[in-house]
Amino acid sequence: MVVCALCVIPSWAQEIDTTGIYGERADSLDAAIFVSRQAGNYLSKGKELRTEVISAAGLCKMACCNLAESFENSASVTVGYSDAVTGARQIRLLGLSGIYTQMLDETRPVMRGLAAPFGLSYVPGQWLESIQIAKGSSSVLNGVECLTGQINMEHRKPTDEKPLFINAAVMSDTKMDLNVASSLQMGYKWSTVILGHVSGNIAPHDMDGDGFLDEPKQLQFNLSNRWLYQADNGVQVRFGVRAIQDSRLGGQMLTGENGEHVFYDRKTYSLTPAPGTVDPWGSDIMNRSMNAYLKVGVPLNEDNSQNIALVSDYNFQNMDSYFGSTQYLANQHSAYANLLYQNVINDSHKFTLGLNGTFDRFNEDFRRAVWRSTGAEVAEFNGPTDLANAGVFGEYTYSYGDVLSVIAGLRADWFNHVSQDASKFRVSPRLTLKYMPVDEIVIRANGGRGLRYSTPLVDNIGVFSTGKQYIGAYNDHILEDAWTFGGNITYYMPFGASSSTYLSFDYFRTQFTQQMVVDYEMDPTQICFYALNGDRSYTDNYQLDFSVNPVERFNITATFRYTNAKIELAGRGLVEKPMTSRFKGVLNMQYATNLNKWIFDFTASLNGSCRVYDFMANLVDDEGRLIYENGRTPVYPLLYAQVTRRFKGWDVYVGAENLTNFRQKNAIIGAANPRQPSFDASCIWGPLMGIKAHIGFRFTLWKTA
Repeated sequence: MVVCALCVIPSWAQEIDTTGIYGERADSLDAAIFVSRQAGNYLSKGKELRTEVISAAGLCKMACCNLAESFENSASVTVGYSDAVTGARQIRLLGLSGIYTQMLDETRPVMRGLAAPFGLSYVPGQWLESIQIAKGSSSVLNGVECLTGQINMEHRKPTDEKPLFINAAVMSDTKMDLNVASSLQMGYKWSTVILGHVSGNIAPHDMDGDGFLDEPKQLQFNLSNRWLYQADNGVQVRFGVRAIQDSRLGGQMLTGENGEHVFYDRKTYSLTPAPGTVDPWGSDIMNRSMNAYLKVGVPLNEDNSQNIALVSDYNFQNMDSYFGSTQYLANQHSAYANLLYQNVINDSHKFTLGLNGTFDRFNEDFRRAVWRSTGAEVAEFNGPTDLANAGVFGEYTYSYGDVLSVIAGLRADWFNHVSQDASKFRVSPRLTLKYMPVDEIVIRANGGRGLRYSTPLVDNIGVFSTGKQYIGAYNDHILEDAWTFGGNITYYMPFGASSSTYLSFDYFRTQFTQQMVVDYEMDPTQICFYALNGDRSYTDNYQLDFSVNPVERFNITATFRYTNAKIELAGRGLVEKPMTSRFKGVLNMQYATNLNKWIFDFTASLNGSCRVYDFMANLVDDEGRLIYENGRTPVYPLLYAQVTRRFKGWDVYVGAENLTNFRQKNAIIGAANPRQPSFDASCIWGPLMGIKAHIGFRFTLWKTA
């Protein structure tokens, strides 16, 4: 048995699924290539955790300009905007915010702290080979911050036989996206991949006529270089660097004296502008980051059944941001290290031991002035904060052929920043079971504990886009604590044109024992931050998946998810969590003609209602009608379509999203008076942009020798 030392990672993430209908083809090479077909989104049969895979084919079904847009075909992950000003995207897994999902870049934790609000926009979809979405409490090997699941991203590899790949797309809203990738092999031992990205938009848009940009003016540069060294003795070294700069200008777009567009200027903005002056409310954000990582794997014996691995990562994130009269200037130094030892005793038994830890230093300069009836009120803080944890862990895996797998893990972690008189040590057990009584049925069960430090303002960046006063623990870093448990059963049915027809059902529950609560409902002019402190907060998530190929080259996937989310708010008791959709259904169909010359993709989703905040229940539109009947948002559909034509080495594609042209009405509350406490651009539950068309191409130059 040969085990790569750098693959001492959760078993659900070890397989890289990159083949697909958009993948390699014989017409691009002199030599013949075996071409396999698979759905763009599917449930992995072999993995212990309930894992949905978005393959290379799935990443090409739509424009997929960045990671956030790669989840539109998935009901497991719901993607939305954090507010109507900054363009920041957020995901939900198991009905909870993406801050409770551990994001991994080839098993390295990423998108933490300051990097989280915009991190989804900084991973171009065409940089990726696949995405694996694992629900529940996953392996203890990568840290303790997984509360609802893990999303692991596999990037294009240095060993790819593709010296040049180019992808370019342009949207009808003038957003443009360019990606370049080049994999080069320099002999047997050394290989590298260079990844470049630039995106931005040219023209501002205000489709709903509220005076605010629907999306900010934005320009992003992104460059990455990854290396692989393979020694003759089996040692592997992987390392790389990445740099990002992203600027965003959003908010009001007013008309000046000469009829020109006037945008927010943080240097001149005032809570009380002089009469007759044009002084728009807006946001001005500049993000810069530098990242470097190193992974070393060393075999300890000839068959590599024993090996050690070191995984380390450093990230610097700088965020200079202004929202009206709010200033938030911050930077974060993050370090992560993971040392692992793996021993594969035989085909049935293996174990992994190790220790890892994270360190984050936040330097923050926060100042916020809001208008109150008694005049301007100012809140501010500044200075460094150090958040760290270190843990020791062990994981044992027992396998009885393909019939039974048991993974038992245990962590003991020390945390430096906990509330007074609370223990700095926490123990986190995790258990995963997989049972296949027959080849057609897979049964999984999973449970465990997750812990993470809260960063209240960054975790809830939408609060900056309001006129409300902050009260409570908005500068505290509560250690959030939750247990997640659940299971999955999948039945592979013997019909259709392939062997991958399946029906799957899963249920997961996440229950918090400690959580940072961001309460909009205590007072309509305030946002209150406080700890859960023993009150109830839980989410039940049910999901049904079905996939079939009724005929050759035609795939149909249907998914339905229902969420029951409750929280106990101060003075309110147990209520339905606001702004959390009850259900989502997704239908995806893909058909390809012979030899894959034409590929047709269609996706339809039905998005359920959610309870709005109390202060939104009585809002009326311009005609005096209630916007939210019974205090709930409407159920709405979204439609996506794309057609791809393949040539030798080229793909040309054209498509559109949000074909129903559905948009959230009155997305910005109090848009006419953004300096008042009633102003709120953070209450987003639906699309902000109407129908958008796109056209693009992909070019691949294959290595011929």
